[in-house]
Amino acid sequence: MSTETDVLVLGGAGVDTIVYVPELPLPFADSYMVPRIEMRAGQTGDFVALGLSALGLRTHHLDMIGADHAGDLIRALHRDRGIPLTEVPLPGGTKRAVNLVGPDGRRLSLYDDSRSHEADRLPEETVRALAAVSRHAHVSITYPCAFALPLLREAGLTVSTDLHNWDGTNPYHEPFAHEADVVFVSTTALADPERTMRQIAERGRARVVVATAGAEGAYLLADGEITHVPVVTPPAPVIDSNGAGDAFASGFLLGWLSGEPAARCARYGAIAGAYACTVPATGTDSIGRDALLARLTELDAAPAGAGA
Repeated sequence: MSTETDVLVLGGAGVDTIVYVPELPLPFADSYMVPRIEMRAGQTGDFVALGLSALGLRTHHLDMIGADHAGDLIRALHRDRGIPLTEVPLPGGTKRAVNLVGPDGRRLSLYDDSRSHEADRLPEETVRALAAVSRHAHVSITYPCAFALPLLREAGLTVSTDLHNWDGTNPYHEPFAHEADVVFVSTTALADPERTMRQIAERGRARVVVATAGAEGAYLLADGEITHVPVVTPPAPVIDSNGAGDAFASGFLLGWLSGEPAARCARYGAIAGAYACTVPATGTDSIGRDALLARLTELDAAPAGAGA
């Protein structure tokens, strides 16, 4: 069957309330005057879908969303960006979080854990139908998505996932880590990133594992070898790190689905992630394909060790 979607994104839809704070960690005080508080649609699945679409990949987003104002914001975001959204009712209401953002762009996210319930599921017939016309699936680690992994495999799709700040031991993340062909993870909570990367590849089906390390760049495990991916200098001052990992994944998948070598894909990801750090937490802009490839050309032309 011919495909009409390059990447089916499962899960990760939600709304964030952004609060700019004077410093992180935030010392205890009875109150603070902050410069801005704003609610906007966009959590990990939304940002991956936005990034992929901006890069020219045909993208479809599937998730559970509530019949509430927060859900309306998500629906409007996808409608305005022209990204197809298949929504399943979420009885507990749309997922939401509060992000505290410091002056240096670091953030602390507080997730509302009351929205999801054990009975939440993405309907099998819906997953099967969308998977049948897709090339690849990117699966968020939100609860209902774990149950969709076998269905994606049955459909013959390649799968990617982002484990975010996994500590390498929490069993919740293991189904995602072991069922994906491409695994992204942050080094933030990993005691031994190389060990965790190799365990993911040995215990699962991952062909590529990427550990993003913020200002240190990233580490790539491919063909049994771990290499360092240099950080790319952002095109403007760093404002906020929110969405940088999602942008990295989007850029990487552009290369992956184009048949590029893993190291080249990681370069794509580094460029997209660097751009995301220049976008305010209240914004949802993503780098476009032309801008990414132009930056790649600049980096390729620069002397070794320069331009990063």
